[in-house]
Amino acid sequence: MPLWFEDFEAMGEDDELVSPGRTVTEADVVSFAATTGDYNPMHTDAVAAADGRFGERVAHGVLGLSWCLGLSSRTGAFEGSALALLGIENWEFQAPLRFGDTVHTRARVMGTRMTGRGDAGVVRVRYDLVTQDGVVAQTGLMSYLIRNRP
Repeated sequence: MPLWFEDFEAMGEDDELVSPGRTVTEADVVSFAATTGDYNPMHTDAVAAADGRFGERVAHGVLGLSWCLGLSSRTGAFEGSALALLGIENWEFQAPLRFGDTVHTRARVMGTRMTGRGDAGVVRVRYDLVTQDGVVAQTGLMSYLIRNRP
């Protein structure tokens, strides 16, 4: 069930939208590398990655950011109400995403404002991408253009 601008406007900073989880797989990373052309050994070469900072291959940081969008859509909150993603601010990569990690998103509304046209509003959302151990792997703000209730 979608949330409309008025619904987001009524949410407090303590209200959270929590997504279902998904597990980081080798197939995810290989597909992302093929799509983007980013074959950095830390993602695609098990031998080289074993000697690297994390001791094993890890997912691309931007893949985690993309999952924030996909996982948040699985809450249903944005389906049919989101008109556009307007921007991403202050995105931080705080911990690696390891193969086998299961991640979910926590989203909190940080601010809203009506547009000049009055038919939609801007909603600023803080996302945390959280592992099964409660570690915040990524965090940042995204701004959306959200329709008013029909």
